[in-house]
Formats: sequence, C-alpha cells, structure tokens
Amino acid sequence: MTQNTWFILAIVIYMAVMLAIGYWSYRQTDEYDDYVLAGRGLNPFVAAMSAGASDMSGWLLMGLPGALFVTGLSELWIAIGLLIGCWANWKWVAPRLRSYSEVAENSITLPSFFENRLKDRSRVLRIASSLIIIVFFTFYVSSGMVSGGRYFESTFGSSYIDGMLIVAVITVAYTFIGGFLAVSYTDAVQGTIMFLSLTIVPIMALLYLDDPSSIWTWAANNDYGPYTDGVGNPTYFNMISGVSAAAIIGNLAWGLGYFGQPHIIVRFMALRTPADAKMGRWIGIGWMFLSILGATFVAIIGTAFFGQDPNISIVDRTAFETIFLDMGRILFHPLLAGLILTAVLAAIMSTISSQLLVTSTSLIEDIFKVFTKRVPSEQVMINLSRTAVVAVAIVAGVLAINPSDSILGLVGFAWAGFGSAFGPLVLFMLYWRRLNVPGAVAGMLTGALVSFAWGMSSLSDSLYEMVPGFISAALVTVLVSLATKPPAQRVLDEFEEATRLARVVEANPEMEIAEAKQLQDKGQL
Repeated sequence: MTQNTWFILAIVIYMAVMLAIGYWSYRQTDEYDDYVLAGRGLNPFVAAMSAGASDMSGWLLMGLPGALFVTGLSELWIAIGLLIGCWANWKWVAPRLRSYSEVAENSITLPSFFENRLKDRSRVLRIASSLIIIVFFTFYVSSGMVSGGRYFESTFGSSYIDGMLIVAVITVAYTFIGGFLAVSYTDAVQGTIMFLSLTIVPIMALLYLDDPSSIWTWAANNDYGPYTDGVGNPTYFNMISGVSAAAIIGNLAWGLGYFGQPHIIVRFMALRTPADAKMGRWIGIGWMFLSILGATFVAIIGTAFFGQDPNISIVDRTAFETIFLDMGRILFHPLLAGLILTAVLAAIMSTISSQLLVTSTSLIEDIFKVFTKRVPSEQVMINLSRTAVVAVAIVAGVLAINPSDSILGLVGFAWAGFGSAFGPLVLFMLYWRRLNVPGAVAGMLTGALVSFAWGMSSLSDSLYEMVPGFISAALVTVLVSLATKPPAQRVLDEFEEATRLARVVEANPEMEIAEAKQLQDKGQL
C-alpha cells in the first residue's frame, strides 16, 4: 500500500473510535442534565484529560514546536504562564465552582451560575454572558474547521472543503449523539493520543541521532532550518535574550485566561464531587507539563535531527510548524506515522467539540429558556440542544468556507476576551461576598471591550491585551459593586452556605454536596 493509504487507514480507525464513543455515550444519556453536564458524574481522570485536550488544540503539536524551533527557548514563557494558570484554575476555581454551582439552584452553565449566584432577576447578566459565549465560540469553532480543512489539504493533498467537511461531520456527529459525555470521553482519548505522540516522537528522534548529546549545542553553533549563515542561533538556549519585560509579562499573562474559559471550567462543574478536583489537578498538570516537555524536545532535538541530515527536510519552510508531523513520517511505518498524524487531528477535533457543545448549550439553556414561557420536557430539551449543535456547526462551517483575516484575527484574541470578561468575574463570584449585579455586568463588559479594543490596536504589539483587559475588569467590578447597593441578604446567606459546604466536602472526600447540605440542615455540621 502507498503511504497515503496507510495514513487514511489510520484516520478511519480513529474516526470509527470517536463515533463508537459517541454511540456509547448516547446509550448513557437519558436526561437533559446528562446531555449538558454528564449528570455531574465525570471522574477526575476524564475531566482532567478532557480539559487539557480541549484547551491545547493544535498549538501544542504544531505552533509551540515551530516557535521553539525557529526562535529558541524564549518562546517558553507562554507555556510557563499556561502551566501556572492551569494549576491555579484547578486549585482555586474547580472545587469551589463544583460546590457553588450545585448550591446555586443546580446551575449547569456558566451564565446560569452567574445569574443564580447573584439572584439576578433582570436576566441581563445571563443574556450578556451567553451572547459573548455564542459569538466568540462560533468564530472559534469556525477556526477549528479551517484548521481541519488545511490539515487534510496539507497531509493528503485533498481539497480544503472536503477536509473541512470530514472534520465537521464526524465532530458534529459524536457531539450530536452523545452530548457532554461523548465530548468528554473523546477528549480524554484524544488527549491520550496527543500525550503518547509527544512522548514517542522525540524519544525515537533522539535515538535516531548518531550523537544524542549534540542536541544541547547544535542550534547555538550550527545551521538548521531558517539559519543558513554558518553561525546558527547563538541565543537559542537563552530565555531572556531579545525579550522585553513587557513581552515576558504578556506571555505569562496567558495563564490568567484559564479562569474565564467556559469550555474548560464547565468540566469542573461536571465533576462527581468537589474533592475530585485535587486528583484532577495533578492529572491535568502532569499531562500538560509532560506534553509541553515533549513539544519542547521535539523542537530542540529537531534542530540536530534536520540540521545533521541533508536528506530530510521540513515541509513548512516558513513557520516550521510541521516539524512534529515530519519527524513522525520519517521515523515510523506509515500506519504508525498515520496514527501520530491523528494527534493533530485529535487536538483540532477535541477543541471543536467542546466549544460546539458549550455554544449550543448556552443557546438553549441561557437564551431559549429565558424567553420561553413554558419549559419543554427533558427529551424536547435534549433534541433542541442537538438541533443547536447542528445550527452552530452550519454557521461556523459557512464562515469557514472562505476564511478571512478578520475571522482568524478575532479568534487570535478570543482567549484574552474570555479571560478578561469572565476571569475576574468567576473569581469574584466564588470568593467575594460583596459582589453585586451592576458590578458583575460592568466588569464583564469592560473586560471584553478593553481586551477587544487593545487587541485591535497597535498597543497589542507591546503588551498582550489580557493584561489591561483583566486588570480593568477587576477594578471596574470592585468599584461599581462598592458604589452601588449591596447584594440582598439571601445572596449573602447562600454565599456563606456555599463557602461552608465547599470546605466540608473538601475535607471529607467521600461526601457529596447534597449529603453535606442535609447534615447542615439537621444541625450536624
């Protein structure tokens, strides 16, 4: 068989596994809460792997190795910021959000939690936050489809439209069928594929070299990739050379975005118990650290791997983002290389499915239910959510047919937009009792607008928009909350109750929120 035939076989196997998981999840989904949040029964391993896979996307497998290969270790500041942010998110947000979202009228989406937490009967907070999610994530999903189309175009020589449709149809199919459970378990499988690929490829590439120790000197002293003048990249291993303090701060600030990413923190709400967040934290951080380490060594080893052998080369001679894929093609049998190629596809599809489900859920749970006079039955709600999955996918697909710079530009700072709009708000929701509706709305809109305006201006060249967006949102939230009427007493009472129950269940890992609440009501806590 030809190389492409082996590659296609590997992709078919992968797609079949994804659809099988979707069907299995369908059999487990009986109620609307199951479809939207897996009935709050997600184990910490699946939650952690799912959050990681939906977060990292193709950046981990292509963007990061390419940037490290071309520039050097100074590109690691973003990865360091993300690691710190991921740890902090699991540590401070996950257990408290899991408990508080259940106490606050069993909220199953982020906008519904915002509303129920502050007892906002105006619905402004819920509608505004859901519209931000729907707009930004529709562009995000569209970007994922663009990536899928270009993946098939560059890997198999197929047309861009055919590749985009294949990725879209398979991803929509298992999301449509199995809902949150399917998305979470397919993400876990996809995260495992990414991890194994980033472990195996650099190890085999290192063994391929005649002198493995040369990886620590080659880039700084010899030609490779874009360096052809005989002196290499002398500052390759220097993390601060040529990098301004503002750039380092901006790159580290990527970690702040975690607090406000709906497709990540919804996994926290789906955990079995708040205590599961501790195990999830170590699994998630371990996966992320080792995966980033693997991507880093792909780049470091790649400088010697491609620099020492003139008979092999990197397909992408501009950004060198295909270095991981090219190593896999060179080192392995076409079937194994094809399975490694699926790691990139897995990264793309895991992100699309997570964002697709969050967008469709927000459309039904936070928009439709707000304006409907009569709440439909469980099955009707599930079918409406499935219909919304298809509708959002169609809109995203139309946008992806002729991708424009404006769409891709919006996606580029959507991470900062979510982080600025929702990040401070999530932290205040969980840890500040004085927060009120005017402060929450003002802070959320300020974060989104400042981040958007800063990102569209030349100021983003000197400082990442997350920094001013996050800071301005936090300041406005505090100032407006203090300048306006305090929250009602029942809001304060529920805050104290949620805080107390969170501490109880964290101290008693086997106890669930409902059980702790019963003991509290009986005066036994």
